Amino acid sequence: MTSVETAVPRRGGGLPTVLGALWSARTWRATLHALAGLPLGVAAFALTCGLPVGAGYSAIWRLLYASGDDPALTILFAVLTVTATLSLPWVVRGLSAAQRRRFRDLLGVEIPPSHGWWRQFGYHVLSLFIGVAGAAAVAACWSATLLAWTEPAYLILTVPALVAAPWVARVVARADTAAARALLGPSRNEELSVRVETLSRSRAEVVAATDAERRRIERDLHDGAQQRLVSLAMNLGMARASLTDLPAPARQAIVEAHDEATQALAELREFVRGLHPAVLDDRGLDAALSGIAARAPVPVRVAVSVPGRCSPVVEAVAYFVVSEALTNVARHAHASRAEVTVDRVADRLRVVVTDDGRGGATPAGGTGLRGLAQRAASVDGTFAVHSPAGGPTTVTVELPCGS
Repeated sequence: MTSVETAVPRRGGGLPTVLGALWSARTWRATLHALAGLPLGVAAFALTCGLPVGAGYSAIWRLLYASGDDPALTILFAVLTVTATLSLPWVVRGLSAAQRRRFRDLLGVEIPPSHGWWRQFGYHVLSLFIGVAGAAAVAACWSATLLAWTEPAYLILTVPALVAAPWVARVVARADTAAARALLGPSRNEELSVRVETLSRSRAEVVAATDAERRRIERDLHDGAQQRLVSLAMNLGMARASLTDLPAPARQAIVEAHDEATQALAELREFVRGLHPAVLDDRGLDAALSGIAARAPVPVRVAVSVPGRCSPVVEAVAYFVVSEALTNVARHAHASRAEVTVDRVADRLRVVVTDDGRGGATPAGGTGLRGLAQRAASVDGTFAVHSPAGGPTTVTVELPCGS
């Protein structure tokens, strides 16, 4: 983004600096911008203020004092007033687009659009005075050379005016740019809204990309290292069963290798499941949560009532929320049972995990609840925990169920 800056001749620049400013492209673009602002400002003021106010005044005057002369003319002025007033927002937006194009084409300044048309209306009212004053000042400086042709005695005034012309044009352009940024551009609230929307979209893209990467790693491990470990464990198992006539040290080595391979395979399967459970993609959230419940060290009842499927990212978050919540129950709650309920309320997926443990759980207590809150927040979800001393503990997470 570029903008016209107010320039002041540097000390010691002398004649080269003055001549450079006179022939600078920036000077001439600022000059054209100021001169173009006059007709555009007059037209904008006439369409936004002159036409509605003039037509309204004429309609009221004729209605009060001259309605009997020509009623049709009074009706015409009234219709013109109503039409000009109702179409004012569209007229303002069209004029704002023309002004933004003037700034972009002549100054290289990009002014983002704004939704507040009253602020834009204020600029078009102000643009008449900026256009008249700016164009008059710039035109007066540049046309001062004509005085020297008509009367040589005016040469003493012509030279200073000509020297000042570039700086006057740039000052006018900068003042106009400041007004346009403040009134034609987005307000502070609009800028913050755009920034929040951009950050939310970026975060959603990061979460989706992370989930896709976890799926890729899970798939690669499942199809690669896990299959090799399965084959190795099977071969060692067959060797352990069939090679009974080997010396004791050799048989012991095979037994230990088989046990290690089996243990490594179990750990790898748990690790892959922690990355992203394949059953979640294949059979959905109900089957995936039932698998968690079956592996839990305490009895867990699962009730899932979700018509259709949510987005893969949201389902993954729900899965890991339940997984981490049940892990917390097993480690800290001293519970005898737990219950997981998942349902859909409007466009929200609600996950509730309840246990009959000792209670007293808080996100600041180091029991993993902060991780659950972060999981939910990663997709703009909400997290709540109710855990009075003595229990029971209820963790409620609501996630936006985008399809």
